[in-house]
Amino acid sequence: MRRTWGALAGLILTGVAGVAQAQPLRIMALDQCADQYVLALSPDSQLALSPRADDPDAWLRREAAGRLRLRPTLEAAVGFRPDVVVRYWGGEPRLLTALEQRGVKVITIEDAVDLEGVRRNIRTVASGLGQVERGRRLEQRMDAKLARAAPARGATQAPGAVYLTSGGFTSGPGTLMDAMMRAAGFRNLTTAPGFGAISVERIAMNPPARFILGFFDQLRADLRGPGRHPVVRRAAQGRTAARLPAATLTCPAWFAADAVAMMAEGRP
Repeated sequence: MRRTWGALAGLILTGVAGVAQAQPLRIMALDQCADQYVLALSPDSQLALSPRADDPDAWLRREAAGRLRLRPTLEAAVGFRPDVVVRYWGGEPRLLTALEQRGVKVITIEDAVDLEGVRRNIRTVASGLGQVERGRRLEQRMDAKLARAAPARGATQAPGAVYLTSGGFTSGPGTLMDAMMRAAGFRNLTTAPGFGAISVERIAMNPPARFILGFFDQLRADLRGPGRHPVVRRAAQGRTAARLPAATLTCPAWFAADAVAMMAEGRP
């Protein structure tokens, strides 16, 4: 009889331990980019998203509906008690230090200047969340879209284009946008490295053969930006290869491949 009760007690304790181990991971995202990663890689965890999780420029805004949202403050973090925090630019240094002192794992999404950098981000976050297989599948879907968007082998010289935002900025070599344009089969006509302003006068005097427009779907943003100037609007008329929604551009993530696919559709 004692052995029977001992066996039953062991089963009960094992069951309790199993329940404890089955508790979902508590994940806090400190900015909109982090929101996208945690929603895609660990949607069944207990999530606390950023206040911008369902903004129009959030890629997974529909998936964010009904989820808890918290400001990236120490008070909010102490109340939520996360096991893991994911961030891109969100969270001031004092908050991050305080979280790490409390034993919270902090995963940082890095800036990416090419598509391999995006892949590294997927692997880093997936590994940190214990979702390596989901990360692998996400990366595979991204690579499949890139393969479909790539120009055919033996294609003629890549058509030239200039990337332009509603705020009047462009993007040259050494940026993720440059890598995305090349993946879509375009030659970037902006030759200065990094990001820079492009003047209305330059476009008026020497309009590029093609435009790739970004952030123009944010109707209230940059209302007086150079990219919305009537001269630019006339120059881009009939010369726009793609209009990329802001949601594809706000985060170095797998949906960069969706932007590549949109550009490829406008390739001559």
